[in-house]
This record gives sequence, structure tokens and C-alpha cells, in this order.
Amino acid sequence: MKQKETLLNTMEINVVRASIEELGEDHVGTSLETPLREDAFEMDDDLKIELIEKHFREIMHIMGLDLSDDSLKGTPHRVAKMYVKEVFSGLNPKNKPAAKLFENKYKYNEMLVEKDITFHSHCEHHFVPIYGKAHVAYISNGNVIGLSKINRIVQYFAKRPQVQERLTMQIGNELKEALGTEDVAVILDAYHMCVSSRGVNDTNSSTVTAFYSGKFERDEQSRNEFMKYIQLEK
Repeated sequence: MKQKETLLNTMEINVVRASIEELGEDHVGTSLETPLREDAFEMDDDLKIELIEKHFREIMHIMGLDLSDDSLKGTPHRVAKMYVKEVFSGLNPKNKPAAKLFENKYKYNEMLVEKDITFHSHCEHHFVPIYGKAHVAYISNGNVIGLSKINRIVQYFAKRPQVQERLTMQIGNELKEALGTEDVAVILDAYHMCVSSRGVNDTNSSTVTAFYSGKFERDEQSRNEFMKYIQLEK
């Protein structure tokens, strides 16, 4: 029975590898939602950290690293804790920021722009960093949101394995729902370590993606105004 299971696992791995070889370095995206299993959160964080630590220790061992060395022996636990509690914490819905709205008592009906929001994410294809700036704008529909909540929404969706196009759409759609307005714009300008530190090793190029909804989608003047704001000299 054990040999049969091993054979089946080997066959499955070979099928996956063949698929990867066929795709090569092509950029792949699947859906607007982050791909998650239905049972993704049945396991608590402590157990996840314990299991990731165990498996990462094995990876380091396979690579030939001496895990008895003082500098390395704590690495598996640090990596596991970082994955669950920090860089991939946005996978867990319990970490989603609550977006409290306030009445727009100032009757400010012009565009509000929050620019240069620093974010760090990870490419889901190679698990290496994506980092850059997010620029967000909205036009109030009677309510406003605390400025820090915009940053927190960006960070929440960034802290998971990502594709930049999906990240842009997730931020935009969440802001529409949270603010109760269709008039939302999002631009991400990011560097991908899977491009700069491996593969073509291009350290200069960045990737720009955009989300426009409501007035920003219909009205070229609104889009141009948004672009003017985020390109202002510091």
C-alpha cells in the first residue's frame, strides 16, 4: 500500500512539473479571489507555525546547511512565525481591518487622494518579495473613512502570496464596498524580486497596474486629475 501511495504521489508531482515546464516563465493568473482551500483556517496559527518550522528545517537540511550553527538553528522557527504572523497574515479573514465610516460633515465632495502608501507583498509564483507604492483616490458618497484605514486595507491584501493585477482589483473592490461609493481609483507601482533577483535580473523596471470605477472610469478629466496629484513633486 505504501509503495502504491508513493508511486501515485510521484506521478502527481511529475504531472505538475510537466505543466510548469509547459508554462515556463509566463505570467499566470487564475481569479480575483486568492486561491484558498475551504479548510484553510481550521488549523490554528500555533500549529501552522510548528508544521512550517518542521518542513522549513527539512528544506534547509536538504540544502546542506548546518542547523547546529548558532546563526541558523533558530531560522526555521523565525521563518515559520514570519509567514503566519507577518508577511502572509492577510490570508486570514480575522485580520481584515474594520472600516468604520464617518459622516462627511465638511461636505467635501472633491477627490480625496492618499498617495505613496508603501506596501510589501510576495509573488505567488516564486515566493519572493513584491514592493512598491499604492495610490488611492475616492469621492465621498456622504461618508468618509479614516485615512489610516486606507493604508490598512492596502496592507491586508498585500500580506499574502499575490499577483499584482489581483492585488489592485482586491484593494479597489474592497474600498468600493467599505466606502459605499463607486467612485474609486487605485494605482500600484511595484518592483518584483522575481524579475530583479532571478530570471532576467532586471533591477530597473517596475510594474504599474490600475483600477478605475464610477466617475474615474467614465470621466477622463477625473482620471487626469488623479494622475496629476500622484505625480506632484515632493
